Parts: sequence; C-alpha cells; structure tokens
Amino acid sequence: MSVLDQNAIDINPRISEAEVGDYLALLKPRVMSLVIFTALVGLAMAPGHFHWVLAITSLLCIAVGAGASGALNMALEGDIDAKMSRTANRPIPRGRITRPEAMAFGLTLSFFSVMTLGILVNWIAGSLLAFTIFFYVVIYTMGLKRWTAQNIVIGGAAGALPPVVAWAAVTGTVDVEPLLLFAIIFFWTPPHFWALALFRSDDYARAGIPMLPNVAGPDATRLQILLYTIVLIAVAAAPWALGYFDAVYGIVSLILGAGMLVLAINVYIRRERSQSLRATRKLFAFSILYLFALFATLLAEVVVRALAPMVGGA
Repeated sequence: MSVLDQNAIDINPRISEAEVGDYLALLKPRVMSLVIFTALVGLAMAPGHFHWVLAITSLLCIAVGAGASGALNMALEGDIDAKMSRTANRPIPRGRITRPEAMAFGLTLSFFSVMTLGILVNWIAGSLLAFTIFFYVVIYTMGLKRWTAQNIVIGGAAGALPPVVAWAAVTGTVDVEPLLLFAIIFFWTPPHFWALALFRSDDYARAGIPMLPNVAGPDATRLQILLYTIVLIAVAAAPWALGYFDAVYGIVSLILGAGMLVLAINVYIRRERSQSLRATRKLFAFSILYLFALFATLLAEVVVRALAPMVGGA
C-alpha cells in the first residue's frame, strides 16, 4: 500500500447522531421560556392595536432569536462546557452535535428570525433583535465572558432586551415603559448569576472563566449581590412610583423585593461552607420565582385594564 493510500482522506460523510432533542437543547429552552414571558409582557404593555397574527409572529421571532443566540453560544463555548459538570451533558461535549453544525444551526435561525421580524412586523424590532443576538454572541460570549469578572453585568443587557424588542414590534419605537422592564432584568441578572457562581465556583475555575467569586473572592461577591439586590428593589418599584402601574403591583414588587433582600442578606452573613451553599442555592431559586412573579403581576394588571371597560359596559 502506498504512502498516499495510507494517508488518504476519508471522504465518507459523517453520519450525525443528533436527535431532535439535541437541537432543542442547543436553544437553551429554559432561558427561552424566560425570554418569551418577558417579551409577552412588553408586547401586552405596548399601546395601540396589534393583530394577533403579528403578535404571535413577533413572539416566535424573539424566541427563535434567543434560541439562535443559545446555539451560537454553545458552538463557541464547547471547550468550556466540556470542563464544567453543569454543562458537560450538553450536545456538543457529548459529541452528539459538532461545533460547526451548531454554528450553522444558530446562524440560520438568527438570519430567519431577524428577517422575518423585520419584513413582517417592522425593521425597528428586527434591528433590535439583530443587536440582541450580536450583543449576546459577540460582545458577551466572545468579548466578555473569558476576559472580565464583569461579564455578567455587561452581558446582562442582552437578556434584558426582549421586552424592548416586543414593544418596538407593536409601536415601532422605544419608550420609557420597556426601558423600565429592561432595567429590572438588567439589575436582576447579577444577583441571580452570582448566586449560581458562588456554589459553582469550582466549575468556573476549572473552565478558566473569570467569574467574580474566582477573581474578587466570595466575600466581595456576597457584597455585590447585596448591593445589586438593593438597587433591584428600587428599580422594580419604579413602574409603580412613576405612575405606570397601580398599587397592587407596587405592593407585590415590595413583598418580592423583601424576599430577595432577606435571602441576599442571608448570603452575605452565612459564610461557613455548608450554610453558604444552602443560602446561595435558595437565593438562586427564589430569584427565578421573583422575576416570573413580578412580570406576571405586570401582565395581570395589563389584562385587568383591558377587560375593565368590557366589564363596566356590561
């Protein structure tokens, strides 16, 4: 056998082992559910009539754009995911999907979600969705996550934009109300993810990601969680304080904020390892409930306002 034969290139195409569930996993469905819900609130809050077909189209495009961002994130972070126990079971580390396949999948979804939103709804919303994907993939994943402990703070802007995109889909503009929703999610992100980083610090250290607990230390992270939580409570009350929503929302936001504050103080105080782990896990879990409950209250008030004239007229 010749040297050429021995080193012949294998031209047989790779047979993918990926199933539908593997591609769904690339979309980060849990993150997508949060994106859809916060976008729905932005859509419902926006003034004016919006045809239900365009509303569903907008939500689908925002959801697919978020999923595309997740797929591109996994394609770029396959090496990191393989080193972390939390992410080692994702499709790329398991060898179910290759990084080029995930990249092609993410780019395709990005293109069609942005173009569909732009053509069928409006280009302000389409451009904002494109910027959201760009910010998450290029600014956060490629530019921030591996290089600065402030990755979550700055990168949190991408996760906070869906309500703004949804509002723009209805109105073609950006106003104060969606920016308040943006601010709530933006200031919620650091205490939420830093709580995760505290009890997953070994994972991040093994992957070489400069999360705040590994760079500044656990105590500095606990202080930052507490400070951001205090700011979050004030920002979350702003829609009520500025007169956009009624006292019901204001009371709910303060009750939920009190829960976040108690848990953040507990994280700050409990520094012995086992107690610290319990405290950070509780804060992380409650923070998810906090955001869903807060936005559910906003949505409920919008629905009640819409139904009130019909009930009164009856």
